[in-house]
Amino acid sequence: MEELHNETLQERAVLVGLNADCFTKEQTATDQTLEELEALLETAGGFCTGKILQNRHAPDAHSFIGEGKAIEVKMLVEATASTMVVFDNELSPGNIRALEEIIGVTVLDRSALILDIFAQRAKTREGRLQVELAQYKYLLPRLSGMGKSLSRQGGGIGTRGPGETQLESDRRHIRERISRLQTELEQVRQVRGVQRQRRMKNSVPVVAIVGYTNAGKSTLLNRLTDAGIPANNRLFDTLDTTSRQLRVSDNLEVVLSDTVGFIAKLPHHLVEAFQATLEELQYADLLLHVIDSADPERQEHIAVVEKLISQLAKPGTPVLQCYNKADLVSPEEIPVGEDVVAISAKQGYGMDRLLQAVEKALDNGRHHIVVRLPYAMGGLVDTLHSSARVNHVEYTPEGIEVETVVDAILYGKLRAYIIKEC
Repeated sequence: MEELHNETLQERAVLVGLNADCFTKEQTATDQTLEELEALLETAGGFCTGKILQNRHAPDAHSFIGEGKAIEVKMLVEATASTMVVFDNELSPGNIRALEEIIGVTVLDRSALILDIFAQRAKTREGRLQVELAQYKYLLPRLSGMGKSLSRQGGGIGTRGPGETQLESDRRHIRERISRLQTELEQVRQVRGVQRQRRMKNSVPVVAIVGYTNAGKSTLLNRLTDAGIPANNRLFDTLDTTSRQLRVSDNLEVVLSDTVGFIAKLPHHLVEAFQATLEELQYADLLLHVIDSADPERQEHIAVVEKLISQLAKPGTPVLQCYNKADLVSPEEIPVGEDVVAISAKQGYGMDRLLQAVEKALDNGRHHIVVRLPYAMGGLVDTLHSSARVNHVEYTPEGIEVETVVDAILYGKLRAYIIKEC
């Protein structure tokens, strides 16, 4: 009886996608992207009652999928007692208004659905600020076309966040709120910057975990650091960055950071809003790209993540591909390479190899040495603390002995003082 009651509370939605000849691969809808949209809907707490994929040469300027197809969607909505329609494509305000007039229920697009999930999941003040900023940026150009979606404040999927009164007041109010949110997030960035400078001063490398949503990033962080982050089999389970210290080996300790999962067609205003979180990628010394080995869309999802890495990470940052859930596929399905590691974060398989690969990637082009500096050159110790990794300093009668890991430039400057190569 309880299950039946819960099902009646669920938002029932028909999913619709348009596959147009003039669309780019990222803009178009396919059977696979509709499946992902269904997973997003379930994550938001909804239930899929049916799917319709329309093929056209170009979208209809008024109703996007054409009035005939919109009437077909209306009939499916009525037959399945659905309460909303969710489009896999991005819709204009005019499209939303026209479709709601024809179909008679709330119409959302993929971006609005993702925003709703983010609104549910954000737990920290920073996360909530970022979600609210993204919602306002999404809603501002759509105010005139929101129709039913706007009037159902607090009524279910797509209505969490800014309420009706705030949105209908005027555009100036929303712009002012956006400005205030951006100021608050800038303060968050500054706090992060101070923390980052402290880490850099202490020469602690930063390793950022990235990957397609639900690839197993949080599970990996938990496995390596006992972080205790909820790791569930659902999309966008992690929105707030979690950082933990990880001792990779006797000679290496790093800061390991989890990040929000990437997804195809991730709304650009979400990427902008989450810049405070995603900017960790700009300062990472190494990226762990977690890949779901058993994902049927694996190559497409790898391409999505690599594209976002190229936009967000600093050029030349090394990337280690971690093929997670390797226990679910045959060994032949996982590529072999110097920057590839097969793991199972859930089972604990491959963790030793992963740590070895992390140490090798971070020490690539670096030299682990012990130098003995004359006391007259004591200023070099400060240089090593700020520009290298210092493991140990000892003041002896002969001079200052420093065990350090340095790059090729510092290695050349210190060559005359090296007493041991580790």
